[in-house]
Amino acid sequence: MKPLSQKHEYREASGFIAEVIRTERRKTADIRVEDGAVSVVVPHDLPIERIDSLLKEKRKWIKDKIVLHRQAQPVSEKQFVSGEAFSYLGRNYRLKVERGAFQPVRLINGRLVVTVPQGKDQPHMIRNALVRWYKRQAEQKLVEKVERYAPVVGVEPTGVGIKSFKSRWGSCTAKGRLEFNWRVMMAPNSVVDYVVIHELCHLKQHDHSADFWQIVERVMPSFLEKKAWLKQFEMSLRL
Repeated sequence: MKPLSQKHEYREASGFIAEVIRTERRKTADIRVEDGAVSVVVPHDLPIERIDSLLKEKRKWIKDKIVLHRQAQPVSEKQFVSGEAFSYLGRNYRLKVERGAFQPVRLINGRLVVTVPQGKDQPHMIRNALVRWYKRQAEQKLVEKVERYAPVVGVEPTGVGIKSFKSRWGSCTAKGRLEFNWRVMMAPNSVVDYVVIHELCHLKQHDHSADFWQIVERVMPSFLEKKAWLKQFEMSLRL
């Protein structure tokens, strides 16, 4: 195992990159594989040697999970090579792949720059790095949008979460928590606004009745245009 980026903690294992998430709320380690990306949630003071040992012990389980995810995914048109375009809030950014010890995706001078080691798993590592990047943007931007539009709708959500939904862009739980699909960050900014407003309005009206759509229209008169865009281009918002 090699130490990686200092800003975010990563460990380079055999064929995958694991993100280390330290928290005061855990007493034991928990390995997760979501969207094919590996993370290990650990107690705040767990030594890095123990984390490396744990990843080595669970390597087969992790690799099996990654393979299952790949098999379940639709065939991607992306090759994850330099020069390829990826959409963020409706604008295309070119990918720049650099070779070396792993560094997460950074948006530099209008390019999405990622550093990964050479090898047959490189496209998979790049995809996972992009997934992580989109999720981080979602965590920031969607919270900002919820805070902006909640007073306009006249509601107070209990929290905001980022999920990997298969067939929806967001949801509103019975406890008032809003959850959003990270893939929506590939859509135009105004479409993302619509998704946020849509879920906020569910805090007032939980169904899709005429009353619900009236609330949405009051906040966003052009919502039908955004709704139609999502339906038409849904399949393009994938990695």
